[in-house]
Amino acid sequence: MKPNTETKIIVLGGLGEVGKNMYCLMHEDEIIIIDAGISFPEGELLGIDYVLPDYTFLKENEEKIKALIITHGHEDHIGAIPFILQAVNIPAIYAPKQAKELIAIKLQDRNIRYDNLYAYTDQDILKFKNIEVEFFRTTHSIPDSHGIYLKTPNGSVVTTGDFKFDLTPIGPMADLHKMADIGKKGVDLLISDSTNALNEGMSISESKVDNALTDIFDTYTSNRIIIATFASNIYRLKHIVETCYKHNRKICVFGRSMDNNIKISIEGGYIDHKEIIITPDEAKSLKPSEVCLLCTGSQGEPLAALSRMADGTFRQISLRPDDIVIFSSSPIPGNALSISRTINKLYLKGVKVFTNTSLSELHTSGHANQEELKLMIRLINPKYLMPFHGDYRMLKRHANLGVECGIPKENTFVLENGDILILKDHIITKSKEKVSGEDIYVDGNRVGEIGSVVLRDRKIMANDGILVVIANIDMEKRNLLIKPNITTRGFILVNENEELIKEIETTAYNIIKDKLDNTKEGINEIKSKIITDLITYIEEKTGRRPIILPVIIDIKR
Repeated sequence: MKPNTETKIIVLGGLGEVGKNMYCLMHEDEIIIIDAGISFPEGELLGIDYVLPDYTFLKENEEKIKALIITHGHEDHIGAIPFILQAVNIPAIYAPKQAKELIAIKLQDRNIRYDNLYAYTDQDILKFKNIEVEFFRTTHSIPDSHGIYLKTPNGSVVTTGDFKFDLTPIGPMADLHKMADIGKKGVDLLISDSTNALNEGMSISESKVDNALTDIFDTYTSNRIIIATFASNIYRLKHIVETCYKHNRKICVFGRSMDNNIKISIEGGYIDHKEIIITPDEAKSLKPSEVCLLCTGSQGEPLAALSRMADGTFRQISLRPDDIVIFSSSPIPGNALSISRTINKLYLKGVKVFTNTSLSELHTSGHANQEELKLMIRLINPKYLMPFHGDYRMLKRHANLGVECGIPKENTFVLENGDILILKDHIITKSKEKVSGEDIYVDGNRVGEIGSVVLRDRKIMANDGILVVIANIDMEKRNLLIKPNITTRGFILVNENEELIKEIETTAYNIIKDKLDNTKEGINEIKSKIITDLITYIEEKTGRRPIILPVIIDIKR
């Protein structure tokens, strides 16, 4: 592979945010995509189901795409695949075994047939015309997590995927030897997970969580135990199953995502003892000491199993005063309030609740803290560092860690979505060019159709409501046939504001009558006048600016 044209690293998602990971490597007429994740909407994105990375660049360069390579099977790395496949032709997808099965379920759920989905292991090497790809095993909260080593004519790039260093993991150890060997070969750019870059020290080992859970099982031997955790945290699920097996408890699983992950993990050999998985009906017939309920709802999601149990609306299971509920998770930013509400409801039911604290280590992150990030930098020994997967402050702190480890400050890149790095003869520079890095919204079955104007209107409706003006007119005779009818939703309570409604009716009547009597303007012009004049009048009266929706019906007599 001789150095010739530039190699470009193009970031499509995952910078300035946690989630939506997607970027690609391009050399001449070849593009290799790394990951295709989603993020979940925050509060201001009313009605939005998912947020996708901007794949406009891929659509415009579709003929160059050779493959999509997945680091592991979490939603923020695979969730966008069904949506992107409907818009962009991707010749092949390579994923670890666990991720491959999860992707297959996603495609099946959306009736997408795709025959080029392949599993890789850390022993495989993918060779394209200009790019060669190798893999190394990492530790994360899901099995089959990998980092990727990409060799190009201009130099090499390593991306870690999501990782941590756990010397006593539940699953296989990370392959430190292979990481060190790759580092010895000389790596130009390290693209590294920044999720926990603000956390000092080392992350807690998953085995400590195992010990904390075991202590609860040993203490509350006669109580029914209910555990809420992330459905995607396969190693947590694995040691919950093993703990139940050791304590002679059967497991009943609630939640579709939890059920899917358990089934895939059993089929893939990651979780043993499938004989202890039972149905809800079987669970009801057992003594409390003989059963453990494993469910979704660790983030207080209203429709999740645990939340419905707390509300008393879950038909399959009713809480008992002597139940033990364990939150084996930590709050995702923005979810603390909903989790707190769920916990309060559980206490009202009389149950005992355990959450993750410094005294009770019931959860650990699957992402590296500062000392682990430094260790990755030392093992890979890159010339350049691009922090990835995190808010700006996380990326900035990670870049500073790189400087502490001997990487020159000018060799660190804190980028934004849409930015491009150029790798040429082992030297990396930031391009002045950018590609589109905007968010793409999924709203029901619509992808990318919801723009900023619609979201703005939804916010207005959420805050100030909507007011509809309905008028019947005869445009030919320029007559207003009846006084306008005013309907509101989310603005005011009509029965308690009859005087204001009458004033709005009169104002609308005068606006329409004036236009009909004194101008020759059409319906659209009349609607515009209603909106501009009424919004001013209503804001003066109420201090609020509802959406004004004029409905004018031309009735010919």
